[in-house]
Amino acid sequence: MATINVYEQYFKADMKANGVKRRGALVMLISDSEAGQIRYEAAVTFFPHKNEEDYAVSYDAYFNKVLYEAKGRRSKKREKELLSGLHDEIDALAKENGGKVFWDKPLREARLG
Repeated sequence: MATINVYEQYFKADMKANGVKRRGALVMLISDSEAGQIRYEAAVTFFPHKNEEDYAVSYDAYFNKVLYEAKGRRSKKREKELLSGLHDEIDALAKENGGKVFWDKPLREARLG
């Protein structure tokens, strides 16, 4: 199994989960391939981000949605399409769970894998 974060980036965020205020979010597009199958999922995890150096990601406020699953392998074209709709998918996941990602306030540069 090959699991790769096609995209990941940290943003300021707002959420309260398990009694803990979350001020940061790690947003990801994850690719998972095995035995001729490919799956892409949108994922976000909200974490405390108590200060500028705190990137201790907690996975107790982790939410994901499978965007694509079929026979095949990674595709740059498909990844570009999925990335173009990632904000909307993450916004929906965040809203369903009482959170918000501030897209205009990145904490770090995006990393593409």
